[in-house]
Amino acid sequence: MSLPVRDQLRYWGIALAATALVLWFLGDVLMPFVLGGAIAYFLDPAADRLERAGCSRPLATGIITVFGVLIFVVLALLVVPTLISQTVDLINIAPQLFRDLHTFLTERFPDLVEPDSTLRKSLNTLGETIQSRGGELLNTLLSSAASIVNLVLIFVIAPVVAVYLLADWDHMIAELDQLLPRDHAPVIRNLAREIDKTLSSFVRGMGTVCLILGTYYAVALMLVGLQFGLVVGFVAGILTFIPYVGAIVGGALAIGLALFQFWGEWWWIVVVAAIFQVGQLAEGNYLTPKLVGKSVGLHPVWLILALSVFGSVFGFVGMLVAVPVAAALGVLTRFGMTQYRDSRLYKGITEQDDD
Repeated sequence: MSLPVRDQLRYWGIALAATALVLWFLGDVLMPFVLGGAIAYFLDPAADRLERAGCSRPLATGIITVFGVLIFVVLALLVVPTLISQTVDLINIAPQLFRDLHTFLTERFPDLVEPDSTLRKSLNTLGETIQSRGGELLNTLLSSAASIVNLVLIFVIAPVVAVYLLADWDHMIAELDQLLPRDHAPVIRNLAREIDKTLSSFVRGMGTVCLILGTYYAVALMLVGLQFGLVVGFVAGILTFIPYVGAIVGGALAIGLALFQFWGEWWWIVVVAAIFQVGQLAEGNYLTPKLVGKSVGLHPVWLILALSVFGSVFGFVGMLVAVPVAAALGVLTRFGMTQYRDSRLYKGITEQDDD
């Protein structure tokens, strides 16, 4: 005899509250483990393909680990130092850019920028604010990342956790399946498959799209000689998971920098704009339909809300789990709506009598 629904809701509610409390109090400690789990989940399909090709699971994990180490070394030696250097330079040059913008507006549109106008005061202070706040943020991040504890947690524990989880992934899934309550195991399995389908389509697919577009934007902008092209490509690539936001923010930043750098050489400004146009065409017509699919079920507004709420409540760990939780809640909401439409609460007594 199964437990009453009220008791089941009580127990599951207690489990959910306990999980939230663990994330709240142990967020910083759990970060490398959550990150390692995300890496293992992302790489599990590659390990499965290697197994189908004839490799054992340990061998597949070893091959993936070797390639991962090589990629990390290349990024650590070539990309990350340049990215940090360009970010610092961009923050430091922000006041000068806004002063140049103020001069441009004053010369071209004298009526727009009056001596005591709000726009003029805003332009004078905006650049200094970006410099001070951006510098403080960057210094905080760098000082935090430079500490021995954080270096060990992020760059040692997370990869080690990812390797162990990747090697034992199928075994862990089988063990979790054995722990499911028997009365609800079929429903939970179906929901888990739907959540995995949504996550695999979005997280793995959009992660690949972000990587491809970020690399394309950075390389293309650096080839045309745009200053801070790597930073722009990095920002545009990260924001690509929110439709149109990455292209709009990255394109506006790139074109704005191009206007200052290539003023008078209009063809270069057109080339910079064309780079983002080509990226958008490739994303909309090929990358997203091919790698993500058309029916993922994660609305951009829902993603932004999840990132904002979980990031503010649970910090960086909350931002890491925001997308998986949003995907799970989306699947559960659709399941709940289906159950509601089949229930007496929705149909009422009259319709059920007619059936």
